Amino acid sequence: MEIQEKLQSIIRNIEKVMIGKKHIAELSVVALLAEGHVLLEDVPGVGKTMMVRALAKSVGANFKRIQFTPDLLPSDVIGVSIYNPKDMEFHFRPGPIMGNIVLADEINRTSPKTQSALLEGMEEAAVTIDGETVQIPKPFFVMATQNPIEYEGTFPLPEAQLDRFLLKMKMGYPSHDDEIEVLRRAEGTRPIESLQAVVSLEELKELQQAVKTVHVDELVKGYIVDLARATREHQYVYLGASPRGSIALMKASQAYALLKGRRFVTPDDVQFLAPFVFSHRLILKPEARYDGITSEEIIGRVMINTTVPIKRTSK
Repeated sequence: MEIQEKLQSIIRNIEKVMIGKKHIAELSVVALLAEGHVLLEDVPGVGKTMMVRALAKSVGANFKRIQFTPDLLPSDVIGVSIYNPKDMEFHFRPGPIMGNIVLADEINRTSPKTQSALLEGMEEAAVTIDGETVQIPKPFFVMATQNPIEYEGTFPLPEAQLDRFLLKMKMGYPSHDDEIEVLRRAEGTRPIESLQAVVSLEELKELQQAVKTVHVDELVKGYIVDLARATREHQYVYLGASPRGSIALMKASQAYALLKGRRFVTPDDVQFLAPFVFSHRLILKPEARYDGITSEEIIGRVMINTTVPIKRTSK
């Protein structure tokens, strides 16, 4: 099976469960291919858990779900060493972060200490237990969710931790026709129960390696840097996209190009992904909030005012 066909088979498999959310499925696969993580900010009941379960089943991955609550401890996430009196030794009992695909539900409802335990694992692909480093099995993908409308009793993620996420996106409510189709499907057997893997974990690892071979022309690299620098110099921005943000945009663009059947990145790839990669990395000045200006609007203006490279980018 060709690379693009494998990737499209994952998308089609997810669409058996998720109605009208092809763009979300594609972005999730992009993050998985780029070995990044996703922050999904949305209201309850729009299918976030179903989306992640469908992705995990499609690639034959071990799925874990963590429901974040105010009393959740770091050991509840990463695991704990337990003393066994029979052999008089401590044995590590892994926590749910040791899955291949992890749903971190309502991450902003837990304490910063527990958030940090998850984010350490996301950044390092390893966790520290009793002073020892334990590697997390690969592939490793986290989709964290937070509710945008309930701020009471929550712990918003600091900007430095938001920077750990490759993409931030919103699912939104389904259209009228899509919601009717959701009701029809709810009458019968749940599609998620019969979903089968279309790609193995080994094939997924090969696809992740293939992303790294996608060509990024020097002009396109320059375009990515120009966009990042422009966010830092914008009048409404206190702190713009970091160099880590530039790297994230390049990696995501490589994965997106591969998903579309190309071995080179185009400026269109960069423009499509920039709002999802940069929006959560900008810290806006108070004036922006007073004037009702959002991060997405700023990124849109930056793209309009930044020169697009026109040289052919294929190799």
